[in-house]
Amino acid sequence: MTLSKSVPIVRIPDPDVGKQHILAAIDMGTNSLHMVVVKIDPTLPSFTIMTREKETVRLGDRDMKTGNLKPEVMARTLSALRRFQQRAESLNAEQVVAVATSAMREAPNGRDFLKEIETELGLRVSLISGQEEARRIYLGVLSGMDFNEEPHIIIDIGGGSTELILGDGHEPRFLSSTKIGAVRLTSEFITTDPISNSEFDFLQAYIRGMLERPVEELQAQLYLDELPRLVGTSGTIETLAVAIAREKQGLEPSPLTGYQFKLKDLSDFVQRLRKLSYHQRLAIPGMSDKRAEIILPGALILLEAMTLLKMESLTVCERSLREGVIVDWMLTHGLIEDRLRYQSSIRQRSTLKIAQKYRVNLDSAERIAGFVLTLFDRTQGLLHDWGLNERELLWSAAILHNCGIHITHSAHHKHSYYLIRNGELLGYTDTEVEIIANLARYHRQSAPKKKHDNYRNLTSKPHRKMVSQLSALLRLAVALDRRQVGAIAQLGCRYFPNTKQLHLILHPNEPDDPCVLELWSLDQKKIVFEEEYDIQLIPQLEAVPVPLR
Repeated sequence: MTLSKSVPIVRIPDPDVGKQHILAAIDMGTNSLHMVVVKIDPTLPSFTIMTREKETVRLGDRDMKTGNLKPEVMARTLSALRRFQQRAESLNAEQVVAVATSAMREAPNGRDFLKEIETELGLRVSLISGQEEARRIYLGVLSGMDFNEEPHIIIDIGGGSTELILGDGHEPRFLSSTKIGAVRLTSEFITTDPISNSEFDFLQAYIRGMLERPVEELQAQLYLDELPRLVGTSGTIETLAVAIAREKQGLEPSPLTGYQFKLKDLSDFVQRLRKLSYHQRLAIPGMSDKRAEIILPGALILLEAMTLLKMESLTVCERSLREGVIVDWMLTHGLIEDRLRYQSSIRQRSTLKIAQKYRVNLDSAERIAGFVLTLFDRTQGLLHDWGLNERELLWSAAILHNCGIHITHSAHHKHSYYLIRNGELLGYTDTEVEIIANLARYHRQSAPKKKHDNYRNLTSKPHRKMVSQLSALLRLAVALDRRQVGAIAQLGCRYFPNTKQLHLILHPNEPDDPCVLELWSLDQKKIVFEEEYDIQLIPQLEAVPVPLR
């Protein structure tokens, strides 16, 4: 299924597309904060890393009773982010792009802390889902390795989650995020030092149980004759690679990207680690004090993953999520023209995949999307000032607004909100998914109200305003396909600012069709639109198209 040719969703390239950019990307992980500052050459397009920064703050070390981020951890995080900002500024970075992952997603006070970061530092951090994290890791690895169109499995072991990805250099075939990470497992399962046999056996069994399903699902995406290569990213895997290399070759690989180690080497190293105390692990060359605390569970995750995947060796890649954030920014700003990795394509494919999953009537959904984008375009600069990104969010909401019918027709707009909110839309931040879900939620029944929990989830006034204004447009578009038979062929608008009237010119598909049901539905739906924009909507049915302004 493709988008209607009459309503293409395309990215407008950056107006300074030919100039070089200096960009900083921050990855707020469960264990550490990482920043990379790069110089982007749009003529290639590629980027050169100017500097890397890291601070271990342990966002995953949360209050055991409440699950909240601890005050001292938040203080360390603010301090580290302030230092990162100063470093980025010293290198003349024009923008700092930041993302947060599992620790912030799961902490009850995580979103409040993100607001505090924005207030204190002026830094807006995007909360991304596990699958979106996996997609950006994939982009990061692609920026540093050539896949030669051959299948590669990527594993990224973080503090709170482990991502498994399958791809061949084009769109990823499989993305998963599993709630096992080095910090999470250490805090939840390890109480002895060195680890006792019973705790080790339980931890190993737990990890295997958590990995079995995503590994099976990934393997199902492989063709019979394919022999994929395994690539590992993240601090845990880099630390293991350095330790194994020093033990086997007596020196640290430089660069680390491209270094390979075998499953047997990893297995032997894990058996050594399980017998060592924290202080003995700390004595291992290249082992930091913070990494020594969590290295065993991280190593065990990798061992079990390689065993289940039947992989005898692993190749290290130093690029991961933060570099993927850079690539994603380049995609968003039109600096990469490869259509298979193009940002809007990711969004469209993901939206349509969810629509198909919940058996949305795509013919009707695409007509409604066409109507609402026409309304958006014809009223832009007159009734609203939203731009291209908001247009994309509105398109996605229009396609998915009826997906809640998959559960039940009664209150299906509320079910649509839930399915979209939990549907793992790719290419969008957590806030953008929340906006899409709210837009779909308000395509019928009540207008947005502050007492609604879902509307309160939108913490900024501009986002609430966006939902209120654009959902009013979506209501009109839904009314225009009331019978879901394509009765309205096209529409136009005539705006009269002096009388505060908007004439909606409707052209029926059949000249003798009075479109009674569509006009009735429009009359019911227009109330919210008129109140939102303080304007009178006057529908006009015209059988013969006339020139429209």
